[in-house]
Amino acid sequence: MFVIGVDFGTDSVRAVLVDARTGEEVASGVHEYPRWKTGAYCNPARSQFRQHPLDYLEGLEKSIRETLSQVSPEMIAGIKGISVDTTGSTPGPVDENGTPLALLPEFADNPNGMFILWKDHTGNREAEEINQLAHRWDTDFTKYVGGIYSSEWFWAKILRTLRVDEAVRKSAFSWIEHCDWISAVLTGNTNPLTLKRSRTAAGHKALWHEEFQGLPSQEFLTALDPLLAGLRNRLFAQTYTSDEPMGTISAEWAEKLGVPADVVIGVGSFDAHMGAVGANIEPYALVKVIGTSTCDMLMAPSEDVGHLLIRGICGQVDGSIVPGMLGMEAGQSAFGDLYAWFGRLILEPIAGLLNQQGKADEIAALQTALIPYLSEQASQLPVSETDVIAIDWLNGRRTPDANHTLKGAISGLNLGSSSAHVFKALVEATAYGARRIAERFVEEGVPIRQVIAIGGVARKSAFVMQTLADVMNVPINVAESDQCCARGAAVCAAVAAGIYPTFAEAQRAMASAFDAVFTPRPERAKVYDVLYQRYLSLGDFIEKNT
Repeated sequence: MFVIGVDFGTDSVRAVLVDARTGEEVASGVHEYPRWKTGAYCNPARSQFRQHPLDYLEGLEKSIRETLSQVSPEMIAGIKGISVDTTGSTPGPVDENGTPLALLPEFADNPNGMFILWKDHTGNREAEEINQLAHRWDTDFTKYVGGIYSSEWFWAKILRTLRVDEAVRKSAFSWIEHCDWISAVLTGNTNPLTLKRSRTAAGHKALWHEEFQGLPSQEFLTALDPLLAGLRNRLFAQTYTSDEPMGTISAEWAEKLGVPADVVIGVGSFDAHMGAVGANIEPYALVKVIGTSTCDMLMAPSEDVGHLLIRGICGQVDGSIVPGMLGMEAGQSAFGDLYAWFGRLILEPIAGLLNQQGKADEIAALQTALIPYLSEQASQLPVSETDVIAIDWLNGRRTPDANHTLKGAISGLNLGSSSAHVFKALVEATAYGARRIAERFVEEGVPIRQVIAIGGVARKSAFVMQTLADVMNVPINVAESDQCCARGAAVCAAVAAGIYPTFAEAQRAMASAFDAVFTPRPERAKVYDVLYQRYLSLGDFIEKNT
C-alpha cells in the first residue's frame, strides 16, 4: 500500500510517494512555481507577496505526475491516500463555487484576487486594529494565539483586501486557506460552505476555538469594520484534524494524476505541522522547521498544559499537530530569507556588471557558490564577546510577541569588518531568535526535552546548525528525510485512508529517522551567553525606538 504526500512550499511544490508499510520514500517530484519565480504580483518594498492559483494547480499535477513516472503501474494501483500541506496563513478570496477570483477572467492579473502568501505584511494596520479591539472586548479572541494577532494571518489579510479593492469586495463570497482549497479541489467539492476546513489553519490563524462556538462573533467582526458584516456565516463553524478524510478523489483529478478512483484525500494542514509529524514529534519535543522562515512546533498532553495561556506565540490548538494533543506554534519571519538577502546585497552590483558583459553563466555560478563560501569563511572566525551583533527582524518579528513593523539591525561594525563577519552575525542573530522562542515556552511553563530540526537549512548547512546548537546550548537532532513535510503529509494520508488507526502507529512505520546530531561546544556556548544578552539589549533598544 502506498500514499502520496504533497508539500506546497514558498517557491515550489514537492510530492513524495511513500510505502505505508515500510516508510520508504519510493519516488518524488518537484515543480517550481513559474509565475512566482518571476516575481509576478509581488512588491517586496511594500511587503506584498501573492501567489496565483494556477501555480498551485499546475504544480499539483506536474509534481505528482513526475513522481509516478518513476514507478510501476502496480505501485500506482496500490495508492490509497493523498494528503496536502501548504504554507500558511495563505488565504484567498473565492466565489460561491469556491473558485479563487484569480481564476476568473476579470481578476486574472489582480493580486488582490490571488492567495495572500504567509509573509505578506500589507495588513499591519489591520492586525493592530484587531489587537486593540480584542483586548477591550468582553471576550479576548486573541487569548489562544498568544495574545497578539499578526498581519501574517487570516483576518488581517482579508480586512486589508476588502478595504483596498472594491471589485474583490463585491465578488468575494468567502475566503479559504490554500491548504483547504487545494485538498477540496482534489475531491471536486470546493463549496466554501460544505468543504472541511483544517483545524490547524482555523485555530492558529483565524481565531477559531470551541470556547467561541467557532470563529469570533459577528458582533466583534462588524465592530472591527462593517465591511466584515455577514462574512462569518459564509465561512465555517466546524473544523477537522488531519486524520479525517476530506473525501474521495474526483474522477477528473484521478484521470489527471493517473491514480485509482478510490484514493482518499485527507484534510489538509500547514507544512510545519505536517513536517513535525514527519519528523516523529513526541510530547515536549520542539521541532524546528527551518527554511526561508522557521516554524517551531511543540505539543503536549492537554491535561498537562491545557490550562496555560502561553504569551506571544502563534497559537495553542487542540489537535493541530496530532489529534488528542495540544499543538503549539511559534517561529521566525526570516531565517534562510535573511541569508538570501545578504547574498543579494553582495551579488546585485557584481551581477549587474557581469550581465553587461554577457556573462550569465558566471552569475549563476556565483549565486550557487556564495552562501556556502560565506559559511565556510564564517566558520573559521573566532567567537568573542565584542563580536558584531545583528537583529534578525528584517521581515518583522513573528514570535515571541508578533510585531511586523520592526526592522533588523547590525551593530558593532568597524573598518575591519568583513562580509564573513557580517554573515556570521546574521547567522547568530537567527540562532538568538530561536533561543528566545525556546526560553518563552519554558518561562510559560512548557518544558522542552528534545530539539529536532528539519528543512532545507537544517539539511544543507552544518555551520548554521552548529551555531544554533551552540547558542541554544542543547543538542539538535536533524531528520534524515529531505522531504519531511511531504513525508508528514503522507503519514496523515495513511491515517485518513484507514491504513493505520492512529498517528502513533503510522509514525512508527513511516516517520523519518535522524542522521545527524549537533552537540553544543561548551567554550562557545559560554561566550554566546554574553552575546545573547547584547542581542536582547539591542533588540529592546530598537523596539522602544521604532
